[in-house]
Amino acid sequence: MAKLNGDALGKIDEIVARHRNQAGPCIEMLHEVQNELGYIPFEAMEKIAEATGTSVAEVYGVVMFYSQFTTEPKGKHVINVCLGTACYVKGAQQLVDRVEKMTGAAVNKTSADGLFSLDATRCLGACGLAPVCIIDGKVYGNALMGNSFTNELRKIILAERGAKA
Repeated sequence: MAKLNGDALGKIDEIVARHRNQAGPCIEMLHEVQNELGYIPFEAMEKIAEATGTSVAEVYGVVMFYSQFTTEPKGKHVINVCLGTACYVKGAQQLVDRVEKMTGAAVNKTSADGLFSLDATRCLGACGLAPVCIIDGKVYGNALMGNSFTNELRKIILAERGAKA
């Protein structure tokens, strides 16, 4: 496991200090760490456990229980493809295949250049718009119809990689 740099450790310390004397701060701290660093490193779990008087195993259990938390750094752009039943039946696997080919990111992995993460999710709560994808927080319903999802992804790839897109 790579060691965190001093800047990242300092941010973790600030977050922990802000919540140290609050009741039930573990999830708040985890959210803030992930918002700040893009993921939750083990060092953050150790500091949060110490500040909350719990074990690292308990903090790790919280991180693993909630699917929005990640222990791996994400790419600059995060793409979520819903693989819930409605989306899957309406072609979500085609979207996964398309995104993998366009970005070089495998499912639940980050592309080698660190630009894209492709996450398969189970339900995004928009079954009537199936198949549904999210690019950097923006939802695209009926993502196989029309070109808005694919065009947005192409635009991002072109902006990030230039002529290599």
